[in-house]
Amino acid sequence: MKKIYFLCTGNSCRSQMAEGLAKKILPKDWEIRSAGVEVHGLNPRAVKSMAEIGIDISENQSKIIDDNYLQQCDLVVTLCGDARDRCPITPSSVKKLHWPLPDPAQATGTESEIMEQFRSVRNQIESKITELKNFE
Repeated sequence: MKKIYFLCTGNSCRSQMAEGLAKKILPKDWEIRSAGVEVHGLNPRAVKSMAEIGIDISENQSKIIDDNYLQQCDLVVTLCGDARDRCPITPSSVKKLHWPLPDPAQATGTESEIMEQFRSVRNQIESKITELKNFE
């Protein structure tokens, strides 16, 4: 079973969306988790943007990185520079990818404009996860 970990600063938006999308897109024999270097709680707009495409992450919890799981992963994906820079050391057997995506939680403007940022980031994550299907 392959293990993948999506990491972000607060495990509230991008990493949560990545976890939800990966569970839908990647093979069922993958163990998929997300976490943060801090705990910020689940962002309701992330929940809403995922619900729009039929993925329910409303019961997810914001979690801190589990070092034991991290050390056993096949792949670690950081979704922000902070997580990449603060991620604990992993064995050389762990492949690391960095997807420097904008933080939709920092978006400003009308509610509609902010939600467009969440959708844009969600769609970018979906595209990148689809490319992972053939990860070896």
